[in-house]
Amino acid sequence: MHCWKTINVKKHYGLSRLFLLSSMIMVAVFIISYVSFNLIHDGALTDSLFPLFLVMVVLLYPVHKAIHYAVLWRYRGRIRMCVNRDWPVFPVIQLQVREPIPKQRFAISLIMPFLTLNPLFIAGGVLFPAFTHYFVILLAYHCGMCLIDLIYVKNLSRSPKASYIEETDGGYEILVPFAD
Repeated sequence: MHCWKTINVKKHYGLSRLFLLSSMIMVAVFIISYVSFNLIHDGALTDSLFPLFLVMVVLLYPVHKAIHYAVLWRYRGRIRMCVNRDWPVFPVIQLQVREPIPKQRFAISLIMPFLTLNPLFIAGGVLFPAFTHYFVILLAYHCGMCLIDLIYVKNLSRSPKASYIEETDGGYEILVPFAD
């Protein structure tokens, strides 16, 4: 196999720009969804389960990463999970693809947290209108968290179908088999 393209979103966009885009998406999703939910339900909101909300905020990131990993469970021998403690308060969980895995499976892994958790937050906001504000905040936070995943999916969508993904120090490499 040979490398068709290397994708490193953090290097291409820069961490500052990614953080700014993520923050803008979070604010936009919050505003749009909060207004939308208030048009549907106009009742009183309650803060009675605030400790549970804080637990959900803290657990959202590990659950997001666990969904990535669950989709790639079949390839668990090719993936290494490590915890980067550059930020002592908020450790970063990284999944490193050490051996090539199919592009489609990797793309599904990237998009699955978005397709799994966001509908749950929307349903929670509809089913429990007194806690809509909690679900809207979780939805916005998760959409901001999914930005890098969605950018990678966009880049992968332009690659050849029968390609594989492997991670190196330079980013994710899209590998294609040699033509016979």
